[in-house]
Amino acid sequence: MGVLVVANLSKAYKRYPGKWARTLEWLTGHPRHEKTWVLRDINFRVEPGESVGIVGVNGAGKSTLLKIITGTTRPSSGEVRVDGRIAALLELGMGFHPDFTGRQNVLIAGQLLGLHREEIGTRFGEIEDFAEIGEYIDRTVRTYSSGMQMRLAFSVATAVRPDVLIVDEALAVGDAYFQHKCFARIRRFREQGTTLLIVSHDKSAIQTLCDRAILLEDGVVIRDGPPMEVMDFYNAIIAEKENATVEVGRLQDGRAVTRSGTGEARVESVTLLDEQDRAIEFVNVGQALRLKIQIQAYQELPELTLGYMIKDRLGQTVFGTNTYHLGEPITNLLPGDRRTYVFAFPANLGPGSYSISTALHTQDNHLAANYEWRDLALIFNVINIDRDYFIGVNWIPPEVIVEE
Repeated sequence: MGVLVVANLSKAYKRYPGKWARTLEWLTGHPRHEKTWVLRDINFRVEPGESVGIVGVNGAGKSTLLKIITGTTRPSSGEVRVDGRIAALLELGMGFHPDFTGRQNVLIAGQLLGLHREEIGTRFGEIEDFAEIGEYIDRTVRTYSSGMQMRLAFSVATAVRPDVLIVDEALAVGDAYFQHKCFARIRRFREQGTTLLIVSHDKSAIQTLCDRAILLEDGVVIRDGPPMEVMDFYNAIIAEKENATVEVGRLQDGRAVTRSGTGEARVESVTLLDEQDRAIEFVNVGQALRLKIQIQAYQELPELTLGYMIKDRLGQTVFGTNTYHLGEPITNLLPGDRRTYVFAFPANLGPGSYSISTALHTQDNHLAANYEWRDLALIFNVINIDRDYFIGVNWIPPEVIVEE
């Protein structure tokens, strides 16, 4: 149970030039519309217990795809096959009537999800406790904040473990505490075999919850693979400007390296050094490091910002900074100029594999002008040679004080 198959799925909406065109088409039988395709030939399969993230810029077709999968919208061609019961959290409070109380809406929404009245009654206490909206459960939904609507909607949708759980961006409106509760419940469902399909712009959520990710652009699947690889490519597309390029290479271990930018400046080399200026790949916890980055300008640049990020093996950012925030401006570069910058810091990291990404841009971030963005520019490993045992991605050794 929980298999989801999307086969040759396409969706087009009709666009009529005037208010009478639809009537004339119906009377004459001759088409008087143009088709706007929002999805074209979408194909993928999700196995039981697998978690897949759907990502893409606004208008890429993500929400339309989910509506077709849940049956609220019909496709123009293709089909969707679902084995098992679906629970979906799409538009915020979808199915809630604003003039009914939360209690009444729980009963209605539960029946829309296929639950019996008796089953809803049995689980109502659990739904109310998880939502944590207090006395508002007996007030009209019209008086709810968006966060309260999301709390109640998620509580109802997940009252019974579904075979397939579909979550759109609705969770984004919740507070941090409730988001943690939601993700904890989602993880538990995954462990019990629930198939998860989630749409989110949150890179952390996609890389933490998902086994793979699918990137949509203009209604077409352009990437389907490991979350870290897909999210790196997605971020490169977001930063892409006119005349920019996105290049994808491969490391020896098969991991994809994404490099994007307009090319006015590029990082020529990235080296991790110890205190004796020796290039190293294995680092002791807490060891003093020097990150040496050499850049070259290919056009005249009045100002430039060099940044780097350290990521863990899941692609989560552990630390990042740049010369703009450090108060070290790079100015007046001419074509052919080379500059070398060294960032010295202690490796206060937990044991594991880490990567370094680099960025060249203007001002404080790469969204204004992305000259170059390189993921997996360098990979290194942290090992614990002589520190007390600890867990986590950060080394924060405490001092223990015993108070009498």
